Amino acid sequence: MTIIRASALLLSLVLLSACAGAPREDRNPLATWVPSANHNARMPVIIVLHHTDQHSVQQSLDTLRSANSGGKVSAHYLIGADGARYQLVSDERRAWHAGPGRWGTITDLNSASIGIELDNDGDTPFSQPQVASLIVLLQDLTTRLRIPPSQVIGHADLAPSRKQDPSRYFPWQQLAEAGFGPWPRDSDGLPPPGFDPWQALAGFGYSLEDRAATVGAFHRRFRGRDDLPAELDAEDARILHSLQLQSIAR
Repeated sequence: MTIIRASALLLSLVLLSACAGAPREDRNPLATWVPSANHNARMPVIIVLHHTDQHSVQQSLDTLRSANSGGKVSAHYLIGADGARYQLVSDERRAWHAGPGRWGTITDLNSASIGIELDNDGDTPFSQPQVASLIVLLQDLTTRLRIPPSQVIGHADLAPSRKQDPSRYFPWQQLAEAGFGPWPRDSDGLPPPGFDPWQALAGFGYSLEDRAATVGAFHRRFRGRDDLPAELDAEDARILHSLQLQSIAR
């Protein structure tokens, strides 16, 4: 019995020694590891909302964990129509959800964001259990990761010429009333003479590379419309004036 115990102890020591000598994947074997405490995790600074454009949570889970016709895609979270939440990628890791695009000065959105997919085909309203579940998740993420609550955007906002999600049905006003993302205030009134709505649009974060597509994304988010002319009108100027005032106040 003593010999068996001694052999087991020896085997354990050998295994521990082997593990200790194995290179860790976060350390480069070409350099001597001299650790510093002056660092932290690469943290996201913005949250991007999507709709799945599919027909079930299971279908979306399969897509987000494998390759589809357009290549591999993923997201940090998926929320079902019933409000159930699924996490697919760690918050600290780079999920492949945003693709090419820009928001303000951020051009690599995948590296700077948390991606949240909502189970929705893009042609129907979002359920209240789903929106309520999203708000709970946003409260957690913005608090825990210290992301400004104003930094919640749609996929179409950062890639207006490619994407339309989370569709005109998404309740951005309800989200704003819960404290996430801005919404225009009637009390801010009309813009002053000389107000430049294009400058305000760019200042908010939108790219002006494809102005028609950007106006379409703006109308989808702030007016819930896909059928308006691809130009800024007086109502758009009023909205942008209010958003600009709120941005200044922050």
